[in-house]
Amino acid sequence: MLPKKMDICCVILPLLLIVSCGFDITAGLRCYCSDCPSNECDAGEGGRCVTAITKMGGTREDKIRYRCLKEEKIYIRVQEGKMQGGTPHCMVSAQKEDVNNIICCSGPDLCNQHLRPTYAPATVRPGDENSEAKLQFGTAELVIFIACPVLIVSILFMVLFFAYHQCQRNRHGYQLPNDASQETMPFVQQGQSSSTLREMMYEYSGSGSGLPLLVQRTIARQIQVRETIGKGRYGEVYRGRWRGENVAVKIFPSREERSWFREAEIYQTVMLRHENILGFIAADNKDNGTWTQLWLITDYHENGSLFDYLNRTVVSISGMLKLSLSASCGLAHLHMEIIGTEVHAGKPAIAHRDLKSKNILVKNNGTCCIADLGLAVRHDIATDSVDIAPNNRVGTKRYMAPEVLDESINMTHFESFKRADVYAFGLVLWEITRRCSLGGIVEEYQLPYYDMVQSDPSLEEMRKVVCEEKHRPAIPNRWHSHESLRVMARLMKECWYHNAAARLTTLRIKKTLASIANQEDMKI
Repeated sequence: MLPKKMDICCVILPLLLIVSCGFDITAGLRCYCSDCPSNECDAGEGGRCVTAITKMGGTREDKIRYRCLKEEKIYIRVQEGKMQGGTPHCMVSAQKEDVNNIICCSGPDLCNQHLRPTYAPATVRPGDENSEAKLQFGTAELVIFIACPVLIVSILFMVLFFAYHQCQRNRHGYQLPNDASQETMPFVQQGQSSSTLREMMYEYSGSGSGLPLLVQRTIARQIQVRETIGKGRYGEVYRGRWRGENVAVKIFPSREERSWFREAEIYQTVMLRHENILGFIAADNKDNGTWTQLWLITDYHENGSLFDYLNRTVVSISGMLKLSLSASCGLAHLHMEIIGTEVHAGKPAIAHRDLKSKNILVKNNGTCCIADLGLAVRHDIATDSVDIAPNNRVGTKRYMAPEVLDESINMTHFESFKRADVYAFGLVLWEITRRCSLGGIVEEYQLPYYDMVQSDPSLEEMRKVVCEEKHRPAIPNRWHSHESLRVMARLMKECWYHNAAARLTTLRIKKTLASIANQEDMKI
């Protein structure tokens, strides 16, 4: 009996010792527990320790929980054809991986205490795809609905704008010809050093409308500007050099683009080219990024204007007639209308509107050419209308005809502008004739009405003298002692009649001056 009692004691005593020491014979995996009083829990044999993280809505902090997972929760499941161990508590739905995550571990004790689960990247949930697509589609529709009309209107406006300007250029003949590149490319590329301006004018200007625009631009970019030779209200004139030849460069500021364009446009009128009208070479613009210059390039005449020439030069009777006749030829060609044919376009009648001695240049051969066509107007024979420049410029007050000063001129009747030119030309004849030497006697140069108005007269002053008092420049007595000067005096008086309809035509002036010149030649 004793051995049996001793065996029982051997079994019971160790058990009592274990119990007294606080150990559980059935204890398994110990886990860290955030919800347990002692911060530990028993997962049992085959259990798991769990750490779970959850994104809390409305706050920036995540909630982390630690707990145990018993063995009975574990099972074997089939996934993608493979046998895998797992538990629903240790796995997160793919739809919630961006807001929940769980990590399980099976040892050692408290293995989950330092685990830190992270979220999976956010993915579009199957249920949200349609709604997101609908939102994007709705936004795209809104953008298209707003942007399309604006884009269409903008494109339409740009098309109309460029069409209008192209129509204007085509109407007045100031555009790059379609075949310009074919016609001028040899000149542009090869840079024929033997070509002179005179040769090119002869080659290209059969129509009398100037050089092709591409050639104009090529010439303009090769010009070296030298000293200033004149200054006016709307631009400065410089002497320039092109391939060893002198040219005149009239530079307009960008604010005077209309005046620049108008003058270039008039100069390129078909069949305008004439030996007594300033030779037009090119028009171009120069832009350096901060400012723009508008260039008008013409023939250069070193004698300058008739005003400058008469100030420093005394002329003979033949010289007087040469200046007067050549100027009248230029004005007559300007006023003349040339009827076109089916093959060749005609030339419209043109009125100058700012004729004066400063706008007439003197060539080296003693003849004149008319310049500064920025205020000129053309007669449209098809509609019997006047093409008036779209700017606010007015002529020189000292040379304005009575009907212009008192504003009684008929602006819709083209003949009115031609008659105003004749009045101004009569004053120019008076300036020329005063500088004619006869028997060693000659008057000093003066402007018309120099003894009646101040140097820069106002419209009121000129209106009072010309329209109300009907004064005209005085005729010196010595002119009556010579036949040619007497005819000149009568001619200029017939040019400045107060009644515009009674004035001579430019063709009659030209013929009368030619007759006087022939008589003088016969005397020689």
